[in-house]
Amino acid sequence: MDRAKEIRKVLVVVLMLNWLVAAAKLLVGYFTKSNSMVADGFHSFADGSSNIIGLAGIWFASQPVDEKHPYGHKKYETFTAVGIAILLLLLSFNVFRDSIDRLRHPLTPSVDLLSFIVMGITIAVNFVVVSYEYAKGKKMHSDILISDSMHTRGDILTSFSVVFALIAVKLGYPVLDTVVSGVIALLIIHSAYEILRDASQVLCDTSVIDKNKIEVLVNTVKGVSHCHKIRTRGRCDDVHVDLHVVVDPAMPIQEAHELSEQIESVIKREFSGVTDIVVHIEPVKCRE
Repeated sequence: MDRAKEIRKVLVVVLMLNWLVAAAKLLVGYFTKSNSMVADGFHSFADGSSNIIGLAGIWFASQPVDEKHPYGHKKYETFTAVGIAILLLLLSFNVFRDSIDRLRHPLTPSVDLLSFIVMGITIAVNFVVVSYEYAKGKKMHSDILISDSMHTRGDILTSFSVVFALIAVKLGYPVLDTVVSGVIALLIIHSAYEILRDASQVLCDTSVIDKNKIEVLVNTVKGVSHCHKIRTRGRCDDVHVDLHVVVDPAMPIQEAHELSEQIESVIKREFSGVTDIVVHIEPVKCRE
């Protein structure tokens, strides 16, 4: 199974589980009038929505290189992660709004054993989803799976907050149900921040590999005097490298070409994820 198909398979499985969890929380939350449980249900529903966005993103990202996209389409996957973060921010706004409305118009939730059972089951399901999706994301270097697992990880934290709120209601402090829903909104915002931070590093061409490590490695290749102007960019599974290599000015063109191929081979062998390398060969006297 190729990478894109495997990622789509993971997203479909996670989508089904997220929406099953969301439906359970929303149904029980509305039935018991628990604001925190409803907020958590919408959070889980957003998890499922982000899975759909992810499915669309991975389809675009898996398209082959074409004339207009000589570097491929893999950044669409990172761009899609930004879409997930925006969805999270919109969701947090709605949760905050509902919390404020509840503070203005207090309502005591009806908490029973079913509420705790539903929350316990959904926490267990989310824990399995996070572990599975994050592991797959790391293995396949997928921004979508990693960002989506972070999204669901936030869902686990919010679910624990809901359990705390339900206990507080049973002890006679219904206002904490509303307060916890506000805390959930803050946790959602934090998840969005982490996704945007990681995605921006890719989209803004932040350096991916320590240039000093590349320099030390390339300088060990026979025929290289030294190298400089080392730059790296891209995603961790699609790293682009370019560097200038200084050689003996008397080196024949064929030998210089073979040297550049050797350098490419050495870098790709040492650093996983490197897909494109541009080696600029220059004589010693031209070094800046």
